Amino acid sequence: MTVAFWCVLVAILLPYVCTSVAKYSSGRFSPRQNHDPRAFLEKLEGLPRRAHAAQLNSFESLPGFAAAVIIAEIAGNAQGGTIDALAVLYITSRVVYIICYLADWAALRSLVWFVGLILIVTLFGVSAFPAS
Repeated sequence: MTVAFWCVLVAILLPYVCTSVAKYSSGRFSPRQNHDPRAFLEKLEGLPRRAHAAQLNSFESLPGFAAAVIIAEIAGNAQGGTIDALAVLYITSRVVYIICYLADWAALRSLVWFVGLILIVTLFGVSAFPAS
């Protein structure tokens, strides 16, 4: 399995890191809230609420990234090292994005989000054009 495919697994797990931060940093989470965790998460404020928002955004960006990696690997136009490097950079951008969200650095967070989007587009781009 390629590094890029392992990065897809990491991207799948990142939202759950965020939701754990959201639930447990609130100091109010208990197994009782697990009967309706969405209602509990929607009532959070501050850092726990930002962690929940980071979770939602992580789920939103996941399909595009997974598709880009799979298509890049299937197309075979780019060398594996290029795809792997772009995937690692994407995961790095997502980790930095989550940190920015938790720290409430809105402008930097938006910039990092845009970098992640560009990396997804670049993965599609290397799929479309054969390596020279």
